[in-house]
Amino acid sequence: MPSPAPPPNRAQSTFQARPVQTDPAGLRRLACSLVLTLFLAVLAVLLPAGSARAAENLTEDGEPLLGAVLDWGEDSAAGFAERLGAPPAVFGHEISIPFRASEEPNVRQFLGQAAAQGSHALLTVTPTDPLEQIDAAAASEFTAAVTRISAGFRGKLLIRFAPDMNASWVDWGQQPAAYRSAFRAVAAEFRQSDDDGTVMVWEPYLGRDYPFERSRRAPAPGSDGFALLDTNGDGNWDRSDGAYAPYYPGDDAVEWVGLTAVHDDTAGKAAVNTVPAAGELPGMLTASGNEDFYADYVQQRDKPLLLQTAAFYSPSAGGVAETEIKGAWWEQVLETATSARFEKTAAVVWDERTSTMDAGVASIDWTITGTPDVAAIRARLEASALVTAPVTPVDAARPYNQPNTLTGAAVWSVGAALLIVLALLWQVPRKVPAVASWGYRDESARDSRVDFLRGLAIVFVVVNHLGMTSLFQLLTQETIGFVSGAELFVLFSGLVVGMVYGPRVADDFGTVVDLTSRRAAKLYMVALVVLLGVFLVSLLPIVHVDALTTYLDQGTGEAGHGSAGRTYNLYAGMESLFQFPVPAQVVPGIFLLQFGPWQFNVMGLYVILLLLSPLVLAALNRGKTLWVLAATLMLYAVGTVTRARLLPSQFEDSFPLLVWQVLFVIGLVAGFHQRSVVAWFSQHTRVVAACTLATVAFAFLSWGNPYLTNGFDARLAIIPDTLYRTLYDGYFARTYLAPGRLVNVLVLVVGYYAFLTAYWRPVKSALGWFFIPLGRATLYVFILHVVLIAVVANVPALRQGNVLLNSAACVVVLCLLWVMVRMRFLFRIIPR
Repeated sequence: MPSPAPPPNRAQSTFQARPVQTDPAGLRRLACSLVLTLFLAVLAVLLPAGSARAAENLTEDGEPLLGAVLDWGEDSAAGFAERLGAPPAVFGHEISIPFRASEEPNVRQFLGQAAAQGSHALLTVTPTDPLEQIDAAAASEFTAAVTRISAGFRGKLLIRFAPDMNASWVDWGQQPAAYRSAFRAVAAEFRQSDDDGTVMVWEPYLGRDYPFERSRRAPAPGSDGFALLDTNGDGNWDRSDGAYAPYYPGDDAVEWVGLTAVHDDTAGKAAVNTVPAAGELPGMLTASGNEDFYADYVQQRDKPLLLQTAAFYSPSAGGVAETEIKGAWWEQVLETATSARFEKTAAVVWDERTSTMDAGVASIDWTITGTPDVAAIRARLEASALVTAPVTPVDAARPYNQPNTLTGAAVWSVGAALLIVLALLWQVPRKVPAVASWGYRDESARDSRVDFLRGLAIVFVVVNHLGMTSLFQLLTQETIGFVSGAELFVLFSGLVVGMVYGPRVADDFGTVVDLTSRRAAKLYMVALVVLLGVFLVSLLPIVHVDALTTYLDQGTGEAGHGSAGRTYNLYAGMESLFQFPVPAQVVPGIFLLQFGPWQFNVMGLYVILLLLSPLVLAALNRGKTLWVLAATLMLYAVGTVTRARLLPSQFEDSFPLLVWQVLFVIGLVAGFHQRSVVAWFSQHTRVVAACTLATVAFAFLSWGNPYLTNGFDARLAIIPDTLYRTLYDGYFARTYLAPGRLVNVLVLVVGYYAFLTAYWRPVKSALGWFFIPLGRATLYVFILHVVLIAVVANVPALRQGNVLLNSAACVVVLCLLWVMVRMRFLFRIIPR
């Protein structure tokens, strides 16, 4: 007896296979269908082209699908489904046009995850070339790549081309004529190659604050393009003009319309956590941007609606609880999407990501499954009409398997190998006299081991700030533990200050104050020069410095929240410097370092700490070391708990003063007592052994990070991805120096210092020639690397994601910095 068929899911796919009957009546119906099909085909030939494209929901009953866009570097479809209690029917991922070969593994992995859940795929297409270059040929090449990669995928591909095109914070924003042309070119190619399997989605950003700050790429007044923006014909482009109409590509190119509409009351200013107002979302859909979006683009054009949404919550802002904000918005989203008033809502896509800003708000948590009361979120979803996966046949033959991942016994074999290597490194100098002679024997006052480690730290900083996918990232992206170059840079800065000025503070405190103040003033002037210099260079149309003037993120500011590819303007408002009168907030903002490249903002932190260092040195000179350590740890605790900002400067967003001072002060204490500290560790080898073992353990655990920097990276499946993410966020997060991260930094320095002490001669011969000169001029290197970032940003070949080419470019940049240090290039001008 055959087993009964399983009950249908609430949302059976419209293209799910059904058995064909072969009875005579069925044959007659089939013949009639063929005749009708031929008749319709003749009509299709005779009717004129260019009519509106037919569009339907992807469920039989027209109920909306639940979707999610994840941070695919740290999350997975299975992980999200586990947290929510149900897999979304749509998963979203980004893809570039022109398509880059380096993206293919990630896109294939994404499609595999979606197929394994029985979900459709939403591909957000982000142009990396100017819109004018996306013609029929470029669109054809891109479409061919997508078709090839998605071959065999059993769900629909929703192609969301260059969303938020009406916004100023995306590179393709506010260029209506070029956008329409590019959209139509891509739509035409997909219509020709795979019309049944794809859906073209047009999705602007909520026009509540349109035209926002206005993009520099927007058409100039008097041009034909400007006439498109001036929808009311009054000669001005302002808030009285339509926010959507200039960018609509036409009914024949668009199949679905979308809208990015999030609950976010920041309006580009300070973070504020607020409860959504009653009727807020319906108002967004019907009364924003001087247009009724739902009536004009959904109902009138008979297009299904895709709503991408989330709710703003910043842990550092205080006020209303996260559960109250997101619970209220979730309720409003579900109620609106499933109501009869908005019956053409086809999908609700939640942006399940967190973001951090180097300007504006430090951290924003947009996730719905990160809400403390996720059980209530799950229960409300189950009671709603939103459709979850599977909505396509689950593709067991196309499961998601993260590449370059070691599992099971292989993982613990790596761990065992690390322990064996560690044991050998520990015992060989004790057992082999020849190896014992390799130890550190430098009688000079300067500790070359510290210079070596400083050089290593600045190389990490340079590689990460260049922003190129390269082989060097395999070492610099938290491979040695939960540590980046920034933590080491700040710690060693304090260490050097303690070593240089500590011996002088007892006899000549006034001179120490004078010297540190002069150095702080000089570095502050350098920060101002860099800030203004980058701004002035950005005004030159032939030079591209977006890598310095913007921050790629999904954060706040006027942009609110959105998808990857969005950029935050770090110089927002600076253009008013040329107005008369200059707005009152601009000049103070410059002197407070509220503008500037994100790669350079730690300089503001260093200036403040350098000014305060004489007070700490004076306390240390009076024997108050324990009091100093207690005070710095207390301030650190206050900063991590309250997340308070003491200054409006940009560095407070990435390097909160109350928190990051702990690294500088600990370094200052260690530098002041350097000889005593080194002697103490020399007498307590078990402590050194414990620190070294902890260093190896942290590194081993960090290799379990599900985020892979590039296709050459590998990971160890030590613990489930969701648990890893929870542990990382709780104990190893960077911005507020979570306790585990702080401990990792300290034990790593002890462990590496001990290693250099024991194996100095071979290490110095192999790598010292490179790292030591850089370590003795870290500030010089740090300042000059800003210039080289701008140079790299103007080489188109380095923006294509070619790992090997980018790695070669990193070699050139690092070697150039080394040569400039050795030649003492501009040493009289640039601080070292």
